[in-house]
Amino acid sequence: MCGIVAYSGTKSATPILLNGLRKLEYRGYDSAGIAIHSDNTIHIYKEEGKVANLIDSIGDYENDAVHQQCHVGIAHTRWATHGPPTKENAHPHGAGFEEPGGSRIALVHNGIIENYRALKSRLEAEGKVFLSDTDSEVLSHLIEFYYTDDLAKAISTALKEVQGTFGIACIAKDQPDMLVVARRGSPIVIGLGEDQTIVASDASAIISHTRQAVYLDDNDVAIIRGGKIDIKTLDAKPVQRDTADIDWSEGAAEKGGYEHYMLKEIFEQPTAIRNSIRGRIDLDRGTSVLAGLGLDSREIVDLQRLLIVGCGTSMNAGLVGEYAIEDFAGMLSEVEQAAEFRYRNPIVGSKDIVLAISQSGETADTLAAVREAQEKGALVAGLVNVVGSTIARETGRGIYLHAGPEISVASTKAFTCQVSVLLLIALKFARSRRLSREQGIKIAEEINSLPELVERVLEQNDAIAKIAEDFVKFDNMFYIGRGYLFPVALEGALKIKEISYIHAEAYHAAELKHGPIALLEESMPVVALLNAGPGMEKTLGNVEECRARKSPVLGVISEGDEDARAACDWVIEVPQSSQFIATVTSTVALQLFSYHVARLRGCPIDQPRNLAKSVTVE
Repeated sequence: MCGIVAYSGTKSATPILLNGLRKLEYRGYDSAGIAIHSDNTIHIYKEEGKVANLIDSIGDYENDAVHQQCHVGIAHTRWATHGPPTKENAHPHGAGFEEPGGSRIALVHNGIIENYRALKSRLEAEGKVFLSDTDSEVLSHLIEFYYTDDLAKAISTALKEVQGTFGIACIAKDQPDMLVVARRGSPIVIGLGEDQTIVASDASAIISHTRQAVYLDDNDVAIIRGGKIDIKTLDAKPVQRDTADIDWSEGAAEKGGYEHYMLKEIFEQPTAIRNSIRGRIDLDRGTSVLAGLGLDSREIVDLQRLLIVGCGTSMNAGLVGEYAIEDFAGMLSEVEQAAEFRYRNPIVGSKDIVLAISQSGETADTLAAVREAQEKGALVAGLVNVVGSTIARETGRGIYLHAGPEISVASTKAFTCQVSVLLLIALKFARSRRLSREQGIKIAEEINSLPELVERVLEQNDAIAKIAEDFVKFDNMFYIGRGYLFPVALEGALKIKEISYIHAEAYHAAELKHGPIALLEESMPVVALLNAGPGMEKTLGNVEECRARKSPVLGVISEGDEDARAACDWVIEVPQSSQFIATVTSTVALQLFSYHVARLRGCPIDQPRNLAKSVTVE
């Protein structure tokens, strides 16, 4: 969940490392640091807080001889797992500093070392001195313990004793031209350049330098000298990894004039959805074209169940997929919280397909679910946004979102693109099983209209911002919906709590009177999803129950629905559509609402407290 950058080449490493940290600050921002090799010494700089604090503490690195002469370095921005966000707990961690002349090695680490206590006790018995509360420092001392004159060998030996996950980058004092990186369960991407190599935990840190990249597999160790890369397994067996093209532009990872990344990404959704559905809709046959799934109609007919696994926003999107699969295709579908999947011994068979949803393609719980499903003999596919990510590579089949980089921690365009693609999957399965061509064409046309409908919602940005002014004072909220709109309520509540720190809970509208109604009062507003569709009249009845108890109600309604308007204190209108299409338009409306409430409350929208973008620890 932290950010790693490393460099080996002919240029000064410091500005490249610091620029990379700026690009990765959304992955961790409790503390930051760099270690550079210059003048036969490893120089370590680290500070608590934002990357800007680190840059200030380093000073005029552009004119400092130490920084001008460094051509190898590692850097890290942290999301705390072990120990509070302090300078001592910041990475890089040095080891071998008991001897004169500074640290023998320096290391940055993402992931969790599960057996660090046992390793630490052993190393302390050997006389090693620890300066931090982290599990990561244990790994640096373990590598240094085995280090003689071959850093890669020492790393491989140490990592064989490690239980847990890691993405690491390491340098040694007496091997000034060498950078060694390794991974297990935490992503490492190697950017290829002429006479230089840039390593990161996320492609956004390298796209300003190169579009050619290599993604390490688990238990890979890469030895890097300038532009030369030698990849081996932990057992020192040489391996070849394919080169991939990064399809993001450098500008795609910039704010582009918007106040926040989140607002930019909300407004990118029409384009992102177009990219996700482009070339995948066959309007003539009323079906979708999803070659990445690797399934023909005969194979789809033989499937008995679609099991969707995901976490957070991805799980909410999966719920929309569950409804659509059962509704369109008449096929049994279930959504499983990915973290629970492998621990409860789920019933999965060869006639099941497991679809793993993850924006990053690196979510640790979802990846564990993928491996468990494969172990049980199920067909497994991925729905991810990042090309070359672990889930994409390990499933070998699936669909890329093509939503572009999502920098803000709170997911927006990834969710709407996930839903759009899930609707395409539902359509594909339905046409293979029971849906007529005419019915398929109608659904395909509706999915094809999504970008334009979202654009109409975005036109209401100013009006939604005005409504948000009335919600700044609240500390608690309820969201309610039913049918397709229940997952939208879940996602809406998640967004407002993520970025505005308002406590929000989502309920199926029918559940309101089974307990939560006890909390209704003037200080408990309710957001009601009231788009036209089955059950809407009953939800209107729930709204009346709320208002009878003096709870103010914000309704997300279909354009022109005067009954729904009259029932609410405030309304946001979205275009009339089927309920499965309203999942996207209503979500976009709630994204804008959450954004403006958080903005007016003065919250750090792109980097909310305690959260990080890519959850690579369980």
